[in-house]
Amino acid sequence: MKTYNFTIQGNKYTVQIKSFEDNVAEIEVNGTPYSVELDKAIVTSKTPKLVRPERPREDPPREIKAGTGLSKILAPLPGTIIKTNVKEGDRVKKGDVVLIMEAMKMENNIQAEKEGVIQKLFCKEGDSVLQGDLLLEIG
Repeated sequence: MKTYNFTIQGNKYTVQIKSFEDNVAEIEVNGTPYSVELDKAIVTSKTPKLVRPERPREDPPREIKAGTGLSKILAPLPGTIIKTNVKEGDRVKKGDVVLIMEAMKMENNIQAEKEGVIQKLFCKEGDSVLQGDLLLEIG
């Protein structure tokens, strides 16, 4: 509880603030209680909110035996795909650079983890991806 002394047009007032919640103050002026509603300025943030469409999450990659099944290539970091070196149906060897991704102001080569054929591309040039997003499948 805070107490203030005011002089308005020669009249002295003792004001006690009893409580203050949201924009309503319970005060007492010279022993008389009042409920005072204060105008609250609505402050809007100047920083825009990043709204990203929700992408379906894939299950974490499973251990795949060499030469069998699909190999899923996941994004190692959040970033932007700046170049795709392959398309669906292309044959790749282990270690071939299949995508180039910009992350943390650096270009990162995404390499094929095994030999096979590109089954499906889940991204294209210019796409923003998060860490763990599925980029492509090699079969």
